[in-house]
Amino acid sequence: MGDGAVSTSLSLCNHRSPGLPPGLGQRVAPVSYPCASPAVWAHLHYTVCDPLLSAMATLSVKPGQRFTVPDWHTSSHLISADAERRRSASHQVRQEARTLRNETSNQAKWDEHDNRTRLAERIRSVNRWKETLDKCLADVDAEIDALAKVKEAAERALQAKNLPLEVAIECLTLRESRSAINMVRDPVEEDLHKEVKLIDKAKRELQQKASKAFEQLCLLQEVRQQLSSDHQCKMEALELDRMCLSLSVNSPNISFKVNPTWVPNRSTTVDEWEQNSQSNKQRAEAEMKTSAELREATVLAIAQTNNELEAQRVATEFALRKRIRDLEKAYDELQWQEQNTLEEIADMEEEIRCLEEELRRKMQVLKVAHTRLETRTYRPHADLCRDQVQYGLTDEVHQLEGAIRALRQKLAESQDSLDALYRQLHRIRTDLGCKTNSLVLDNKCMDTRRKLLVPSERFLPEAETFPRATTRTLPVRTNGQQELVQERATDCIP
Repeated sequence: MGDGAVSTSLSLCNHRSPGLPPGLGQRVAPVSYPCASPAVWAHLHYTVCDPLLSAMATLSVKPGQRFTVPDWHTSSHLISADAERRRSASHQVRQEARTLRNETSNQAKWDEHDNRTRLAERIRSVNRWKETLDKCLADVDAEIDALAKVKEAAERALQAKNLPLEVAIECLTLRESRSAINMVRDPVEEDLHKEVKLIDKAKRELQQKASKAFEQLCLLQEVRQQLSSDHQCKMEALELDRMCLSLSVNSPNISFKVNPTWVPNRSTTVDEWEQNSQSNKQRAEAEMKTSAELREATVLAIAQTNNELEAQRVATEFALRKRIRDLEKAYDELQWQEQNTLEEIADMEEEIRCLEEELRRKMQVLKVAHTRLETRTYRPHADLCRDQVQYGLTDEVHQLEGAIRALRQKLAESQDSLDALYRQLHRIRTDLGCKTNSLVLDNKCMDTRRKLLVPSERFLPEAETFPRATTRTLPVRTNGQQELVQERATDCIP
């Protein structure tokens, strides 16, 4: 066997057919035999390859299904068709994906542009309302300041009414010290009572205006608080919307949120939002209008009350001066009568003095009771009650008035026992003392009423220019009669 045959045999021996038992036909590492002769190679061929050839003769057919050539071609065509179909489907998917990318990109851009436009429009709308609220807040602040000034003016006017009231009450109290026939309800007393009523009415009106101004100030403060709260909300909303408008895909503070599309329970619609701001603005305007009307009414009330009180003051002082002139005329007449009849009173003066002394004491006690009753009228609020003290003082006044009337009656009866000259002189002297007292009191009233024209801290009451009866020296015939007449004059003045 030549070298080619040996090579072929070795190649067959190095090939392992499928299905051979393990160990047969395995590739053996090639061995070089440089000195081998052809006889040796033939021996190796029969020794090694003969078992392999015998095994191939028995396992030539592979067990399992066999396909035909058409099946093979059909399978190839099916694979090609499937490949074409898969490529076509893939191409369709790619086209749809590209279209979807373009559509979603365009839609996202337009949505983002629309939302930026909406945000910008919303910011302008909120900013317009913020500017409206700014102006409304400024108007409310101005109205609060104006109403507060008017309220202070009303309170000052109310405080200023205390002095005229005190003066009128002081005048009435002074004139309550008049005695006998001079205790008349003259035009001066009527004007003084009218003045007191007018001052009380003015104080009630001014107090009512001040109270209404205070209530209106509270309402304006409440409205201002609502406007301020709404304005603060607008500022925060503007800040948030502007921050949202400044966001972009490159912003560092963007992230996914958990359920970002949920609607808070406290959220409102645009109409409700608009209505809320409009309602706050309308309420503020309504309260400012009411406040302006109240300011006008308060200023008018202050001017009207001042004019009414000034007119009443002029009328009262005119009546008081007229009354003083009447008293002076009557006083001069009594002086003339006293001068002509004084010489006839010496014998009965002592008894008359005793009666008048008792009358003077009763008048003093009566003044105390009057003063107590008058003073207790200043008790505040619910403490101004008709208690037992009130009834007791009233009974005391009635009893004192009855006692005074009785003493005067006894004095008149005593005077009746005297001759006509004594009775006439006593009446003249008593009336003269009462008129003297009335003149002094009315002049004090005039001096007191000067406080209404001159500031109280600059007011210095002048000395009494009208001479009292106790300081006057009347012409009498004897020194004893002169002393008795002076004592009588002192007793007539309570």
